[in-house]
Amino acid sequence: MAKIKTAKQMERHLKGMSNHHRIEILLLVGKQSGITLDQIIGLLNANPKTIGEHTRRLHNAGLINKKYKGKFVQHSLSPYGKTFYNFLKAFQNLTQ
Repeated sequence: MAKIKTAKQMERHLKGMSNHHRIEILLLVGKQSGITLDQIIGLLNANPKTIGEHTRRLHNAGLINKKYKGKFVQHSLSPYGKTFYNFLKAFQNLTQ
């Protein structure tokens, strides 16, 4: 039987994606599993240090996985990341 998450546990995941760069990164990783940091930086046209920090925070929040391939780091969504990705896609398409 699945354990219900506490408010504190949910806060960790919500804070993990509470930035427009992190939302953009999560959406990119959801579309392109295995995307590298260099590819993310190029697609978002953003500062490498900024994007590196935001991917680190997403990883620490348990929303993305990192896989080291030589000098590159590939990113994919964790199971929680997939849940948040689906939520963001649904939310993005809502109309009033």
